[in-house]
Amino acid sequence: MLMQIISALSWLALPVGLVCLIDDWFVRPRRQIAALPQPAADPPLIALCYYALPFLVAAAVLRLLVAERLDFALVLSLITLVTGVVWWLDAVWLRGRRAAAAQAKGEDPGKVPEPATVDYARSFFPVALVVLLLRAFVFEPFRIPSDSMMPTLLDGDFIIVNKYTYGLRWPVLNRKFLDINSPQRGDVVVFRYPRDPSVNYIKRLVGLPGDHVQVTHDRITINGQPVPFKVVGPYDDGCYLNMQLALEQLGAHSHQAMLCPVRFHITPDPPPSCNRSNSRGYFCGDNGTGSELLGPSDDMPEIVVPPGKYLMMGDNRDNSEDGRVWGFVPEDHLVGKATRIWFNWDLHRSGGPIWSRIGAHIE
Repeated sequence: MLMQIISALSWLALPVGLVCLIDDWFVRPRRQIAALPQPAADPPLIALCYYALPFLVAAAVLRLLVAERLDFALVLSLITLVTGVVWWLDAVWLRGRRAAAAQAKGEDPGKVPEPATVDYARSFFPVALVVLLLRAFVFEPFRIPSDSMMPTLLDGDFIIVNKYTYGLRWPVLNRKFLDINSPQRGDVVVFRYPRDPSVNYIKRLVGLPGDHVQVTHDRITINGQPVPFKVVGPYDDGCYLNMQLALEQLGAHSHQAMLCPVRFHITPDPPPSCNRSNSRGYFCGDNGTGSELLGPSDDMPEIVVPPGKYLMMGDNRDNSEDGRVWGFVPEDHLVGKATRIWFNWDLHRSGGPIWSRIGAHIE
C-alpha cells in the first residue's frame, strides 16, 4: 500500500514541476515586480503546487531507488543536464530580463527574488554532477530484489557495487574506455540481464571464457575438477524449510551456498513461520501439502563458456534463475563487482531493518 501511494505521488512530480517552472520563470517575477516594494502573494493553487513539489520529488526519488526496470544512469544524466541548462539560461537570459523589468518600474533589481527553480538548479547541479561521476566511475548502489543469492545476500539488502574493478565505461552508453582488471571466478557481479538489458541482475561468476562447466546435484565441476563444496549444517529461516547450508570455494572466494539435496518444492503460500508477506513456501523434501510445485532443475550438462562471455549462478542453487536457464553474460553487460552491504530493509518482512548486516563484506 505504501509503495502504491509513493508511485502515485511520483507521477504527479512532473506535471506539478512543470507548472511551478513556468510560473517561477515567467509569471511570478511579474507578480513580484508589480507588487514592489511589497512582497507578492502567490495564488492559492500555485502556492499549493510550490508546497507539494518537494514531497512529490522525494516520492519520485524513492521510487527510483527501489525500481528494478530503470536506467538510473540516464535519469541522473538528464537531471544533471536539466539543472545545468536552467542555471545557464538564467545567467545569460532570464536574470537580465528581470533586472530590466524592475528598472523600467524604477525599482532596484536586487529586490526581485531569484526564481526558486533557479536556486534549486544552482544547488543541485554540482551535487548531481558529482553523484553521476561517482556512480559511473567509482561506486553504484544496488538493491537485492530476490532470494537467488541467499544466504550470501538477502532480499532487501542494499549493496555497494565497485564500478572501476572491471574497467571504466561511459554512463548511458556502457562502452568501456579504460581496461583495469578482469572478472575473477567467484566474484559476485551485477550485470545487465541478457534477455532484457534494462534490468540489472546479481549472481556469482562461475565460468570464465573457455571454461568447461558442469553442474550435478548442486555441485560444480570446472575443467574436470570438482569445486570444493562441504555441507556444514541445516538452514531454516521460516520461509525456507529443511534446506542445507554449504561452504564452497570458487577461486579466491570462500562463500556460503544453500541447497536441497532431495526434492525441492515451492508452494503459492508461505508457511506460518515465514515473516515475509510476499514470500512463498520453500520446502526441501516432502511438505505433505499435496499442492506442490517442483522448483527449477539444478543440473546442467557440461558446457563451454564462449569467448567474451561469462557463466553466472546464484548461491541459492535450487531457487535461482541464472545461466543454467538463460545462458551467458556478454562482457559488455557487466556493471561491477559487489563489495559491501550498506543497508538492509525488506518492506515485505516484519521486524524492520536487519542492522547486523550493515557494513558486512560480500565474499
